[in-house]
Amino acid sequence: MPRDGLSVSETGPADRAAVLELYPQAFPDEDQTPLVSALLDLPAGVLSLAAWQGGVLAGHCLFTEGTAGAARMPVALLGPLCVAPDHQRQGVGTVLVTEGFARLGARGIRRVLVLGDPAYYGRIGFRPEPDIRPPYDLPAEWQGAWQSKGLAGDVEGEGAEAVSLPAPWMQPALWLP
Repeated sequence: MPRDGLSVSETGPADRAAVLELYPQAFPDEDQTPLVSALLDLPAGVLSLAAWQGGVLAGHCLFTEGTAGAARMPVALLGPLCVAPDHQRQGVGTVLVTEGFARLGARGIRRVLVLGDPAYYGRIGFRPEPDIRPPYDLPAEWQGAWQSKGLAGDVEGEGAEAVSLPAPWMQPALWLP
């Protein structure tokens, strides 16, 4: 469960430095700062949420809007998501993601996609995604990591084509081990 006093809000320009400083703390072996910065620079189609605990940034996540299939179904890609080391395992990430679901649903997004740990994301309702392909082929060992959660009724069976995402996500290195 998250700590008392945790609040979630959309980020703004004044939050950018704190957000960009958080990712190396949460992922010291990965450099996600260029991707996060590029996503924050997009003029539209990005939901950037921050979790605050007593005025301190406890976590952050991004949802990038895209489309899937010939019908151009509105979807969003979750990621990156990070939680400050001293706030991990307290439900902060779950709070950010579920708040994102509510806000994205209100925007008409029908499905949220993620490339991540099935054990973690499965707890939040994600399931393997059989219909919508990621922008690049995934290694065999990552197949179960491509997942989705429907936000608007029964969306199964739609798609069967690759997701279309903004340029920052269209780097093959982001989709490989």
